Amino acid sequence: MLPDEIIAQLTDDFACRDQQIQHLTALYTAHLPSPSIANVHGLTATGKSSILRAYFQLAQIPHTFVNVRECITTRHLLESIVAASLDALEEALDEKVDRRPYARTENLSALCVNLQKMLEGRSKFVLVLDAIDKLREGGGTLIASLCRLGEIIPHLAIIVTTTLPISPALRHSSSIPYINFPPYTRQQLLAILAQTPPKVFMTPPSAEKFPDYTPDLAAEDDAWLWNRFLGAVYDSLSKHTGRDLLSFRAIALRLWRPFVAPVVSGEFGTRDFSRLMVNRRHLFQGEEAVLDRIIAPPVAAANGVNEAAAQVKRKAVPGIVQSLPFYTSHLLIAAYLASYNPARTDVTYFMKHSDKRKNKRRAPSAASLSTTSKGGVKHRRIPRHLLTPNGRLVY
Repeated sequence: MLPDEIIAQLTDDFACRDQQIQHLTALYTAHLPSPSIANVHGLTATGKSSILRAYFQLAQIPHTFVNVRECITTRHLLESIVAASLDALEEALDEKVDRRPYARTENLSALCVNLQKMLEGRSKFVLVLDAIDKLREGGGTLIASLCRLGEIIPHLAIIVTTTLPISPALRHSSSIPYINFPPYTRQQLLAILAQTPPKVFMTPPSAEKFPDYTPDLAAEDDAWLWNRFLGAVYDSLSKHTGRDLLSFRAIALRLWRPFVAPVVSGEFGTRDFSRLMVNRRHLFQGEEAVLDRIIAPPVAAANGVNEAAAQVKRKAVPGIVQSLPFYTSHLLIAAYLASYNPARTDVTYFMKHSDKRKNKRRAPSAASLSTTSKGGVKHRRIPRHLLTPNGRLVY
């Protein structure tokens, strides 16, 4: 596909990300040189990985993704890079690659040698290290070394995705391109989710009772009610608990069926949004929709009036008094746990603490009391004859 066609398709699939898509198109093209390292950074659920995957697939550039968060040790990460690169080359070139020379990748030197053998005589290859800031072992030294592989190996371009931009201590060059994926604003979130409104009626009304209610009119009512419902959900719940796209969509879909239950039962019409908000206000006053559960709550009945209200009411646990909200108590517990020293410094801390206690237990000797003061500074002893009443200083 041509670059303009790729941009047009990605813009339709990923709304509100036009600038980031244009940056990717300018930096990575099949027949033009690309930077050896690039940093794509942004918060969770901002579209970093999804847009990268879609772009390289449409551009038909050989690439591979390695989720660094899933790698436990450094060797696990290095071997995952080699295995993923071999799989990507086999898929892109439609040929079988002999994996025996790449059986072991124990360190960075072996990784560099294996990638050089693998990409010798090949075209451009893009290696995406997703969530490299979640690396469990190696620290900044390993990240800086991985970022320099693109300078050593020809035709290799590396992209690292992080939450925050790479710190200056890990950069080997000041000319690293950065692509920022900022969080979606309120208008952007509403515009994205408004593209796919769910249906109010799971089963369409009877054509005999409502002959004028056509599918086009039903789709118009779904979009009208869904757009106003999204604004109410964001202002009441998602603004403070789930501002990213995935959390906002999950909360909205979780509340949608209880919200439209009076419409389905025939108590209100599809355009009675104000009356519906007053009747369903308990959905936006509790925190039931923002709590993640392993066991699903009981399904509401067909009327959905009393059952939905009962789901929102918090069940009292015998013997436990919860005076604070759910997330507030967890934040306080997390702050209490974070106030302590890390576990790796416990040995050093207790060794120093025991030394101080031993020093306090030592009784000071008479010589030390006579020669030193409390602060440890020496002072002169006054001669005995000067301490008598007749003693005088002669100048």
